[in-house]
Order: sequence, then C-alpha cells, then structure tokens
Amino acid sequence: MRPLGKTWRRTGTVRTARARRAGRTAAAGAACAAALAVLTAVPAQAREAGPGGRAPAWALKDTGASTVRFRGLAAVDRDTAWVAGTRGTVLRTTDGGASWRNVSPPGAADLQFRDVEAFDARHAVVLAIGEGEASRVYRTDDGGATWTESFRNTDARAFYDCLTFFDRRHGLAMSDPVDGRFRILSTSDGGRSWTVLPDAGMPSALPGEAGFAASGQCLVSAGPRDVWLATGGAARARVLHSADRGATWTVTDAPIPAGDPARGVFALAFRDRGHGLAVGGDYRADQPSPSAAATTADAGRTWRPAGTPPPAYRSGVAWLPHSRTAALAVGPTGTDLTTDAGRTWRTVDTGSYDTVDCTRDHGCWAAGEQGRVARLER
Repeated sequence: MRPLGKTWRRTGTVRTARARRAGRTAAAGAACAAALAVLTAVPAQAREAGPGGRAPAWALKDTGASTVRFRGLAAVDRDTAWVAGTRGTVLRTTDGGASWRNVSPPGAADLQFRDVEAFDARHAVVLAIGEGEASRVYRTDDGGATWTESFRNTDARAFYDCLTFFDRRHGLAMSDPVDGRFRILSTSDGGRSWTVLPDAGMPSALPGEAGFAASGQCLVSAGPRDVWLATGGAARARVLHSADRGATWTVTDAPIPAGDPARGVFALAFRDRGHGLAVGGDYRADQPSPSAAATTADAGRTWRPAGTPPPAYRSGVAWLPHSRTAALAVGPTGTDLTTDAGRTWRTVDTGSYDTVDCTRDHGCWAAGEQGRVARLER
C-alpha cells in the first residue's frame, strides 16, 4: 500500500494456513462449544462469569517490548507463538507467553516485519515490508537462533504486504500492483527460495488499488491450492481468488467501503474453501467505518455485508477453532465476536489489537501496539 504523504507506513500480516484449518473431532468440538457458551453469555467487557468462575478473556502477556508494534502473529498452539513487528523485532514463546525470547534477525533493526508464518517452534518465515529492498523474506530452521535472507526485492516499484503458506513447502507472498497487476511471489521449498509468478492470469488492478499490511491477513489460504487476496484504496474494495496457487485469479467486489487513503478490506479468514469472512473499514481513528464486515459462502464469488457489523475499523479476523459459526475480529478499539458466521458482531473487549490467530488446540492469540500480546484464557 502506497504511503500517505510521508507519514503513512503500511499496516499488515498473514496467519498460517495450518492454524486456520478445521480438522474437527467430536471431543474438540464439544470442548470448544463449552468455552464458546461461556464467552457468549457475558456482556462486553465482562471479566467474571458469575458463580461459575471467570469467563474467557484476553490475558495480556508481558513481552518486554513496549516500544514495538506487533502486526505479525503466527500461533502454533496454546504454548507456542511467534510475533513480528517494528524495529526488525521477532519474538517467540514456547510456554504460553510466560516468557519470550528475542529471536530477531541480526542487522534488521531498520526493517518493519509485518507477517510471520510458523510451521512449529523451530521453523518460521518472516516478511519485511517496504518499497524496493525494504521488502525482504527471512527463514529460520532453529527457532530463530540463525536466519537466512531468502528474498530481497530489487524492483523499486514493488511493495510486499503479506504472505501465506498452503503447507510446509508451498507458499505465496503478494506485492502491490506493478505494471497494473498485483505481483505474486511463490515458493515450493518452505521459503528457502522464491520466484515471481507470471502475471498473465492476474486481473488488472484499479487505479489506486493496493493491499494493506495491517495484520498479515491480506493474503490467506485454505486447503492445498486456494488463496484469497484483499484490496482497498481504490473506488471499490475487492477480493481476488485463485484455485491454483496463484497461477490464475478471479476478482469480486466486496461490500466494504473503500477509497483513498486507506479504506477497504484489511483482513480475510476462511474456515474452509467456501466460507470466509472479510473485515476492514477506514484505519484513521477519527473516521467512521460503516459496513466493516462481510461474508461469503461460495469461495468468494459473492460477498454479503454483515447485518450488524463491528462498530469500527477492524484489521484482523480469525475463526474460533472447531467452530462453523464463531469468529473474532480485532482492531485498535476492540475485539468483536460473531456466533452466526459473520452475520452479526458484538464487542466483547475494548483493548487495542491489530491481528488475531487461533489454533486447533483451542489456542487464540492477539497482538498489537506497545508490545501487546494476549492469549484467550479462562
């Protein structure tokens, strides 16, 4: 996304495809249903569940990085998570957030990491955003003890925003339009090497159209081949879909208001290849964001606005694990919950977060400004 004068710095990142996949079991579904029942029973900002104990709520974890904004988040499970942010910072926890290890790549202090994809506690890929050579990809195979720079953008016209992985080997990264089309970077070896894909199958971009590096969720995948790309900044917000790992794309208008300088779809989440959520709005704090959410049930061919959307701009969204109807959306003014697959939303917390991610073992994490990282706990 292009800068707003000299002050706008792109805001964004992507969740691991693995952490988003359903893979339900009867026992896991029952556990999630029980937790969800308690969560939905309490009003916004409630912290006590009454006589039965505490309701699930965000529990802040001390990262010791109060000057860093974490827009990149990869939740591996309830114990392990990676966050990436400003000042070239990457942190990792393996004990549920009780302690954090600074595993930042050396010499990266001037970079802005906006997306991180983690396969486990040892293997991860991070994306730095920016014009020209500021856009880079790093990979670690030893928990961040060492990093390898596997891609550095040499095209001054390109600006990479987000990345996603279909599995441990195959992944994509996206750049704002170059020569009138979004640019797609592809890897088939887990992020060790990258290739720019031909753009013949990519629809033309609209004037001013771009992606938002706000939460790592402007490019998301579900299953072995499907991937979606969210846009804004132009006259219309759109969602692009590829069913062949980025070789060819179709495009659909989204019913979230768009326009200059930074309005549109900021984040996507798909619980399977058919059912998805979109959130966004106007990132500026003093501007309203009506119709800030939408849903699809046909892989993004059509989108419907939420009947009761979040009350303000939202930059991140994630399905609750093992649920077909529940999801969380986050933004600088709060967290919203839906229990009807995105048709209606209500605020359940007013803390500031930029991104959210949930895992199959019922771990949900959120991250944002001032080093804020939290896990959903009872």
